[in-house]
Amino acid sequence: MSSSQPPDSETDPSSETPSEAERLLNYDILRVLAPNPGPLTLSGTNTWVVGRGPAYVVDPGPRIDSHIERLLVEIDARGGLGGIVLTHAHSDHAEAVEVLRERDPAPLAAGRGEVDVELVDGTVFGPFEALSTPGHAPDHIALICDRACFTGDAVLGEGSVFIAPDPGALAGYLAGLEKMRERALDVLCPGHGPPIWEPRAKLDQYINHRLERERLLLAALAEGRRSTAELLDAAWSDVPAELRPVAAVSLRAHLDKLDDEARLPTDVELPRR
Repeated sequence: MSSSQPPDSETDPSSETPSEAERLLNYDILRVLAPNPGPLTLSGTNTWVVGRGPAYVVDPGPRIDSHIERLLVEIDARGGLGGIVLTHAHSDHAEAVEVLRERDPAPLAAGRGEVDVELVDGTVFGPFEALSTPGHAPDHIALICDRACFTGDAVLGEGSVFIAPDPGALAGYLAGLEKMRERALDVLCPGHGPPIWEPRAKLDQYINHRLERERLLLAALAEGRRSTAELLDAAWSDVPAELRPVAAVSLRAHLDKLDDEARLPTDVELPRR
């Protein structure tokens, strides 16, 4: 039977927008969200299962039984575990490594630590190419697989990241974002928050966000503000009170960058590393 009426978008399946899971399956990617929401983990930590026959796991996540059980089911459904790769070694991303390897001693790749493959810029591990993205952690790595990029905590699906004040951290972070921006990517798969389907726009936003923080910080310094509290008030006024200590970490990274560039007054109060 035919009809001259247009299809009803509420009843015609062909007109429905594909779900997030369906879009990810086009890239053979599955997102497993850990039940560990919080101020720093946001909606929880994302574990990514990639490919099949065998599957690879990006950031196994926290050591929470229900999370690990679901992960093992998904790995088995995809033909077993070929390898584990970490974007960085923070506990909410890496705690479950030991449990997975106890059941299946697959190779582990990461930027540092006791690993089978140490990742540096350009390293290939399984289906991934490593892209150095320091800033959130000195060993932080993004992972490119075809037209998807697993960004860890370099780019989030919601909110912004904090930058650890390691030597050259902020300059290295901005350089990493620029390298990501040069790639032809369809989707960013972050460590927290939903997938990002407009990678270029998100990366532009992240770079501009950091440059705006720097602009506000330079303006505050030019006004004579020198204490940590004054600088946070000026450049991080949007941050909730409970996250001010975390913002102070990023402030130190910004001040270190200005110091490296000989743009920091000598009498500025530096937050402790």
